Amino acid sequence: MGVCCVYDDRLLTAGLPPLTSLLAALYTPPSILGSEGLRIQLAALIDAINIKRKTVFEFENVPFYCMDAQISTPTARGGQTLVRLKMRNLLTSAVMDKTFKAGEKFKEPDLQLIPVSYLYSDGDGSYFLDQENFETLSLPAQVVGDALDLLVEGTLLHAHKYNGNPIGLQLPMFVELEVAEAEPAVRGDTSSGSGTKMAKLETGLKVRVPLFIKQGEKVKIATETREFSGRA
Repeated sequence: MGVCCVYDDRLLTAGLPPLTSLLAALYTPPSILGSEGLRIQLAALIDAINIKRKTVFEFENVPFYCMDAQISTPTARGGQTLVRLKMRNLLTSAVMDKTFKAGEKFKEPDLQLIPVSYLYSDGDGSYFLDQENFETLSLPAQVVGDALDLLVEGTLLHAHKYNGNPIGLQLPMFVELEVAEAEPAVRGDTSSGSGTKMAKLETGLKVRVPLFIKQGEKVKIATETREFSGRA
Protein backbone atom coordinates (compact mmCIF):
# COMPACT_ATOMS: atom_id res chain seq x y z
CA MET A 1 0.00 0.00 0.00
CA GLY A 2 1.34 3.36 -0.85
CA VAL A 3 0.77 6.75 0.71
CA CYS A 4 -0.37 8.98 -2.12
CA CYS A 5 -0.59 12.74 -2.38
CA VAL A 6 -1.82 14.79 -5.35
CA TYR A 7 0.94 15.93 -7.64
CA ASP A 8 1.17 18.36 -10.54
CA ASP A 9 2.35 16.85 -13.85
CA ARG A 10 3.85 20.22 -14.83
CA LEU A 11 6.49 19.83 -12.13
CA LEU A 12 7.68 16.63 -13.81
CA THR A 13 7.50 17.77 -17.44
CA ALA A 14 8.60 21.42 -17.51
CA GLY A 15 11.02 22.08 -20.38
CA LEU A 16 10.79 18.57 -21.88
CA PRO A 17 9.90 17.72 -25.52
CA PRO A 18 6.27 16.66 -26.13
CA LEU A 19 6.90 12.87 -26.25
CA THR A 20 9.17 12.92 -23.21
CA SER A 21 6.60 15.03 -21.40
CA LEU A 22 3.93 12.44 -22.06
CA LEU A 23 6.11 9.59 -20.81
CA ALA A 24 7.08 11.56 -17.73
CA ALA A 25 3.43 12.26 -16.95
CA LEU A 26 2.62 8.55 -17.14
CA TYR A 27 5.54 7.52 -14.94
CA THR A 28 5.43 8.01 -11.19
CA PRO A 29 8.78 7.67 -9.41
CA PRO A 30 8.80 5.30 -6.40
CA SER A 31 9.59 8.22 -4.11
CA ILE A 32 10.28 11.91 -4.55
CA LEU A 33 11.47 13.87 -1.55
CA GLY A 34 11.64 17.59 -0.86
CA SER A 35 9.22 18.80 -3.54
CA GLU A 36 5.90 20.00 -2.21
CA GLY A 37 2.91 18.68 -4.13
CA LEU A 38 4.73 15.67 -5.65
CA ARG A 39 3.44 12.14 -5.14
CA ILE A 40 5.26 10.19 -2.43
CA GLN A 41 4.95 6.40 -2.29
CA LEU A 42 6.28 4.58 0.73
CA ALA A 43 6.01 0.89 1.51
CA ALA A 44 3.93 0.39 4.66
CA LEU A 45 5.80 -1.70 7.23
CA ILE A 46 4.48 -3.35 10.40
CA ASP A 47 6.65 -4.16 13.42
CA ALA A 48 6.18 -7.67 14.77
CA ILE A 49 5.25 -6.29 18.20
CA ASN A 50 2.35 -4.38 16.60
CA ILE A 51 0.82 -7.44 14.94
CA LYS A 52 -2.41 -8.31 16.71
CA ARG A 53 -5.18 -10.84 16.15
CA LYS A 54 -6.82 -10.36 12.71
CA THR A 55 -3.82 -8.39 11.35
CA VAL A 56 -2.86 -9.27 7.77
CA PHE A 57 0.83 -9.09 6.87
CA GLU A 58 3.33 -10.45 4.34
CA PHE A 59 6.04 -12.93 5.31
CA GLU A 60 8.45 -14.39 2.74
CA ASN A 61 6.31 -12.91 -0.06
CA VAL A 62 3.18 -14.70 1.15
CA PRO A 63 0.13 -13.05 2.81
CA PHE A 64 -0.67 -14.27 6.32
CA TYR A 65 -3.56 -13.70 8.74
CA CYS A 66 -2.74 -13.47 12.45
CA MET A 67 -4.94 -15.81 14.49
CA ASP A 68 -3.25 -15.09 17.81
CA ALA A 69 -0.26 -13.11 19.12
CA GLN A 70 1.68 -13.48 22.37
CA ILE A 71 4.46 -11.15 23.56
CA SER A 72 7.27 -12.59 25.64
CA THR A 73 9.13 -9.98 27.71
CA PRO A 74 12.68 -10.96 28.77
CA THR A 75 13.44 -11.34 32.46
CA ALA A 76 17.20 -11.23 32.05
CA ARG A 77 18.94 -7.95 31.43
CA GLY A 78 19.77 -7.44 27.78
CA GLY A 79 17.26 -10.04 26.61
CA GLN A 80 15.08 -9.47 23.58
CA THR A 81 11.32 -9.11 23.48
CA LEU A 82 9.85 -11.87 21.33
CA VAL A 83 6.50 -12.15 19.59
CA ARG A 84 4.95 -15.57 19.01
CA LEU A 85 2.35 -15.60 16.23
CA LYS A 86 -0.20 -18.20 15.26
CA MET A 87 -0.72 -17.39 11.60
CA ARG A 88 -2.67 -18.73 8.64
CA ASN A 89 -1.31 -18.76 5.10
CA LEU A 90 -3.97 -17.02 3.00
CA LEU A 91 -2.88 -18.88 -0.14
CA THR A 92 -2.92 -22.45 1.24
CA SER A 93 -4.92 -22.06 4.51
CA ALA A 94 -2.08 -23.83 6.33
CA VAL A 95 -1.65 -22.75 9.98
CA MET A 96 1.74 -22.34 11.62
CA ASP A 97 3.33 -20.94 14.80
CA LYS A 98 6.42 -18.78 14.50
CA THR A 99 8.41 -16.56 16.82
CA PHE A 100 9.85 -13.19 15.74
CA LYS A 101 11.93 -10.47 17.33
CA ALA A 102 9.79 -7.51 18.38
CA GLY A 103 11.49 -5.17 15.90
CA GLU A 104 11.22 -7.38 12.83
CA LYS A 105 9.28 -5.64 10.09
CA PHE A 106 6.72 -6.93 7.63
CA LYS A 107 5.08 -5.42 4.58
CA GLU A 108 1.35 -4.95 4.29
CA PRO A 109 0.24 -7.28 1.47
CA ASP A 110 -1.41 -5.99 -1.68
CA LEU A 111 -4.84 -7.22 -0.60
CA GLN A 112 -8.19 -6.02 -1.89
CA LEU A 113 -11.60 -6.76 -0.44
CA ILE A 114 -14.26 -6.72 -3.14
CA PRO A 115 -18.03 -7.34 -2.93
CA VAL A 116 -19.22 -10.50 -4.68
CA SER A 117 -22.32 -12.67 -4.85
CA TYR A 118 -22.33 -16.46 -4.84
CA LEU A 119 -23.38 -18.09 -8.12
CA TYR A 120 -22.85 -21.87 -8.00
CA SER A 121 -20.34 -24.67 -7.49
CA ASP A 122 -19.29 -27.64 -9.60
CA GLY A 123 -16.50 -30.21 -9.69
CA ASP A 124 -13.94 -27.54 -10.60
CA GLY A 125 -14.70 -25.08 -7.80
CA SER A 126 -17.09 -22.30 -6.80
CA TYR A 127 -18.05 -19.22 -8.78
CA PHE A 128 -18.81 -15.69 -7.66
CA LEU A 129 -19.93 -12.52 -9.43
CA ASP A 130 -17.78 -9.43 -8.86
CA GLN A 131 -20.28 -6.71 -7.94
CA GLU A 132 -17.98 -3.95 -9.21
CA ASN A 133 -17.08 -5.10 -12.73
CA PHE A 134 -19.50 -8.06 -13.08
CA GLU A 135 -16.75 -10.51 -13.93
CA THR A 136 -17.01 -14.11 -12.74
CA LEU A 137 -14.39 -15.18 -10.18
CA SER A 138 -13.59 -18.81 -9.43
CA LEU A 139 -12.11 -20.35 -6.30
CA PRO A 140 -11.04 -23.98 -5.82
CA ALA A 141 -12.84 -26.22 -3.32
CA GLN A 142 -9.90 -26.26 -0.89
CA VAL A 143 -10.05 -22.46 -0.59
CA VAL A 144 -13.83 -22.19 -0.22
CA GLY A 145 -13.91 -25.10 2.22
CA ASP A 146 -17.00 -25.50 4.37
CA ALA A 147 -18.15 -21.95 3.62
CA LEU A 148 -20.51 -23.65 1.15
CA ASP A 149 -22.59 -24.70 4.18
CA LEU A 150 -23.57 -21.04 4.50
CA LEU A 151 -23.98 -20.03 0.85
CA VAL A 152 -26.99 -20.07 -1.44
CA GLU A 153 -27.31 -18.47 -4.86
CA GLY A 154 -27.30 -14.69 -4.54
CA THR A 155 -25.65 -14.55 -1.09
CA LEU A 156 -23.65 -11.31 -0.81
CA LEU A 157 -20.17 -11.53 0.72
CA HIS A 158 -16.61 -10.35 0.02
CA ALA A 159 -13.64 -11.92 -1.73
CA HIS A 160 -9.97 -11.30 -0.96
CA LYS A 161 -7.71 -10.56 -3.92
CA TYR A 162 -3.93 -10.77 -3.61
CA ASN A 163 -1.95 -9.12 -6.40
CA GLY A 164 -5.17 -9.06 -8.39
CA ASN A 165 -6.02 -12.76 -7.95
CA PRO A 166 -8.88 -14.09 -5.76
CA ILE A 167 -7.53 -16.11 -2.82
CA GLY A 168 -10.30 -16.35 -0.24
CA LEU A 169 -13.67 -15.28 1.12
CA GLN A 170 -14.96 -13.10 3.92
CA LEU A 171 -18.43 -14.10 5.01
CA PRO A 172 -20.98 -11.62 6.36
CA MET A 173 -21.72 -11.77 10.09
CA PHE A 174 -25.09 -13.44 9.42
CA VAL A 175 -26.74 -15.34 6.57
CA GLU A 176 -30.40 -16.23 6.06
CA LEU A 177 -31.19 -19.86 5.22
CA GLU A 178 -34.40 -21.82 4.83
CA VAL A 179 -35.21 -24.75 7.12
CA ALA A 180 -35.44 -27.85 4.90
CA GLU A 181 -36.21 -30.31 7.69
CA ALA A 182 -37.13 -29.84 11.35
CA GLU A 183 -37.94 -32.29 14.09
CA PRO A 184 -41.51 -31.99 15.32
CA ALA A 185 -42.01 -30.21 18.63
CA VAL A 186 -42.98 -32.41 21.58
CA ARG A 187 -46.53 -31.99 22.86
CA GLY A 188 -46.62 -29.51 25.72
CA ASP A 189 -43.91 -27.31 24.27
CA THR A 190 -44.82 -23.63 23.89
CA SER A 191 -43.58 -20.92 21.54
CA SER A 192 -41.63 -19.36 24.36
CA GLY A 193 -38.46 -20.86 22.94
CA SER A 194 -37.63 -23.09 25.90
CA GLY A 195 -35.58 -26.03 24.66
CA THR A 196 -34.15 -26.70 21.21
CA LYS A 197 -34.33 -29.28 18.46
CA MET A 198 -32.23 -30.23 15.45
CA ALA A 199 -32.97 -28.71 12.04
CA LYS A 200 -31.42 -29.24 8.62
CA LEU A 201 -31.04 -26.12 6.49
CA GLU A 202 -31.27 -25.82 2.69
CA THR A 203 -27.49 -26.10 2.31
CA GLY A 204 -27.33 -29.30 4.35
CA LEU A 205 -26.00 -27.58 7.47
CA LYS A 206 -27.52 -28.93 10.70
CA VAL A 207 -28.10 -26.56 13.62
CA ARG A 208 -30.07 -26.49 16.83
CA VAL A 209 -33.08 -24.19 16.72
CA PRO A 210 -35.89 -23.28 19.14
CA LEU A 211 -38.81 -25.72 19.28
CA PHE A 212 -41.18 -23.32 17.56
CA ILE A 213 -39.17 -23.18 14.29
CA LYS A 214 -40.87 -25.07 11.47
CA GLN A 215 -39.92 -26.43 8.08
CA GLY A 216 -40.01 -23.76 5.38
CA GLU A 217 -39.14 -20.87 7.71
CA LYS A 218 -36.04 -18.76 7.14
CA VAL A 219 -33.60 -18.39 10.00
CA LYS A 220 -30.60 -16.18 10.66
CA ILE A 221 -27.30 -18.00 11.24
CA ALA A 222 -24.15 -16.46 12.74
CA THR A 223 -21.35 -17.38 10.34
CA GLU A 224 -18.60 -17.39 12.98
CA THR A 225 -20.32 -19.82 15.35
CA ARG A 226 -22.77 -21.43 12.90
CA GLU A 227 -25.48 -21.08 15.47
CA PHE A 228 -29.13 -19.99 15.26
CA SER A 229 -29.45 -16.25 15.82
CA GLY A 230 -33.15 -15.63 15.22
CA ARG A 231 -35.88 -15.70 12.63
CA ALA A 232 -35.02 -13.99 9.35
